[in-house]
Amino acid sequence: MKIAFVVNRVATEQDDYTTIRLARKAVARGHTVALIGLGDFIYDWQDGICAMATISKIAKFDDDTTYLAHLQDPKMARERINLSEYDILMLRSDPAAELTTRNWAPSSGLLFAQLASLRNTIVLNDPKQLTDAVNKTYFQGFPEAVRPETSITREPDEISRFLDAHDGKGVIKPLQGSGGQGVFLIDEDNRQNLNQIVEAVIRDGYAIVQEYLPAAKKGDLRMITLNGRPLKVDDTYACIHRFSQTDDHRSNISAGGGVEMVVPDEVALQIAEIVGPKLIDDGMYLTGLDIAGDKMMEINVDTPGGLNFMEDLSGVDFSGAILDDLERKVRLQGQYGGTLTNRQLAVL
Repeated sequence: MKIAFVVNRVATEQDDYTTIRLARKAVARGHTVALIGLGDFIYDWQDGICAMATISKIAKFDDDTTYLAHLQDPKMARERINLSEYDILMLRSDPAAELTTRNWAPSSGLLFAQLASLRNTIVLNDPKQLTDAVNKTYFQGFPEAVRPETSITREPDEISRFLDAHDGKGVIKPLQGSGGQGVFLIDEDNRQNLNQIVEAVIRDGYAIVQEYLPAAKKGDLRMITLNGRPLKVDDTYACIHRFSQTDDHRSNISAGGGVEMVVPDEVALQIAEIVGPKLIDDGMYLTGLDIAGDKMMEINVDTPGGLNFMEDLSGVDFSGAILDDLERKVRLQGQYGGTLTNRQLAVL
């Protein structure tokens, strides 16, 4: 199998990223693996969608750190590849990382990915649907039963009205963002700073304000879904409890939160069951559901992470299960002679 991962930049990848774990496991299986930055695509008048890619050697590396050092070795020259020769293109870039410096990059990457999906390459998550799903307004398309009450606006008065209707407490964050960046908990202790907080959040776009979920004080669950269903290997779910280890309310690992493996309770599994049909219909192959109590706070469709922590804590090869599934999709595409659409293949 030939698989390419689209990342923001190869130079900015980190050894605790899920992408690096998946890529390392893939090369250990003997697959050809290429990493492509958002600015590395080429549309060729003869060859179609190509890219300047970093192609790793096929080998078994000791760990993710060693593998990443191999990818980022200054001696590693980029090679020009034709994506029509690749079986899988996995979109693993974070749009929020490009807001201030390269705001053209995420949309350009998706447009190239859409063109690549018109050939023989399976693109995951489905790039046509991902164009809408990358924005947090996508979250509002799920049933109300799984969502906290929400307002999306750039009007400070509307934010104040929402907070007043929810006992003065709420969470404010940018409409486009990830990793706990720019997330503020508003309560009576910092309400006097609301104007400055709102100004900071709406500087680059819309703000999303959500009701405060008391269950979030104990952290949240990050549950990985594959093909619209919770990823489970044998008896172990790909699910971790993320919790704050400081006075900071954020439990994101990237914001310094702690993590432990957990078995999702019936409520969490019911939430996954409710959101599953939309994920399947939209071709969302790999996602991360962030759940607090009986509500889903967010859904990560761009770079759902945490897989490396899950594997290291449990000893379960979740990456291997994903690669098994990708290999199955490539076989299905061949067996059906290219008659299945990219969106169908994404979640079969």
